[in-house]
Amino acid sequence: MTTRRQVLKLTLAAGAALGLPAGLLQAGSARGNLITRVIPSTGERVPVVGLGSSATFAQVARSEDVSALREVMSAMLEHGGAIFDTAPSYGASEEVAGDIARALGITDKVFWATKVNVAGRNGGRADPEAARAQLESSFFHLNTEVIDLIQVHNMGDVPTQLGMLKELKEEGRVRYIGVTTTFPHQYPELMEVMRREPIDFIGTDYAIDNRDKEDTILTLARDRGIGVLVYAPFGRTRLWERVRGHEVPGWAAEFDARSWGQFFLKFVLAHPAVTAATPATSRARHMIDNMGAAYGRLPDADALRRMVAHIESL
Repeated sequence: MTTRRQVLKLTLAAGAALGLPAGLLQAGSARGNLITRVIPSTGERVPVVGLGSSATFAQVARSEDVSALREVMSAMLEHGGAIFDTAPSYGASEEVAGDIARALGITDKVFWATKVNVAGRNGGRADPEAARAQLESSFFHLNTEVIDLIQVHNMGDVPTQLGMLKELKEEGRVRYIGVTTTFPHQYPELMEVMRREPIDFIGTDYAIDNRDKEDTILTLARDRGIGVLVYAPFGRTRLWERVRGHEVPGWAAEFDARSWGQFFLKFVLAHPAVTAATPATSRARHMIDNMGAAYGRLPDADALRRMVAHIESL
């Protein structure tokens, strides 16, 4: 009997031989230099736009035809991106992405960021044996002996699970560790962890219509030397609904934003505490458009105020 993983491998092997559709990729370098940011704890530089694997990416990953995701990951690398953010709770995303990367020979070119949480969304204690099993599954799915970043997902039993990540970092199996949440009721706990634990990263939500963290979490991250991965830079679907039927203002060209996606991303990336944003997508053309935000100019303080006012006026 053919397993799902075997079906995926056959699909990917065939897709890898085909390559991307002609004309799909455009030279991002023509737009200027790729914008990178320093990871505060080491000084390593990473591109400011990456790829998330929740939402539509996860939906496609559940199917047996993952060719669209192969094109998305290829487009990210071709246009200078590197960070791929995933989690065991994102369905088949972690496994499928690992298989795609292996089939395309790009495993070592990806900055792998995944998560651990067996405590569940409702909190409670994490079973150490189950957490270790989940972590080992991530190494297996991503086909790598060293994972770049593992974070405790949604603040799940931080003492237990972050303790395990510290051990993996000491062993050299994980390069960076951190914690994540996009739940407002967990923000105070997130900030406490940021103050007392030697973490490299946090992952949280931030968008042009979701700016409360600017004077709290993001300021603390800057002061503590903690990297920030931004999730939901498009407000999930809120911002797309807000701008429906509206054209990108002409003055956005002053900071090289040529689409609403680039407009939203450049707002997020303009904050100096942000290391990278990782919007999810299952379409290569959207990935290419998102990567456009990693080139050219970023808005200055005056432009940021104008951007906020414009969005609030719609």
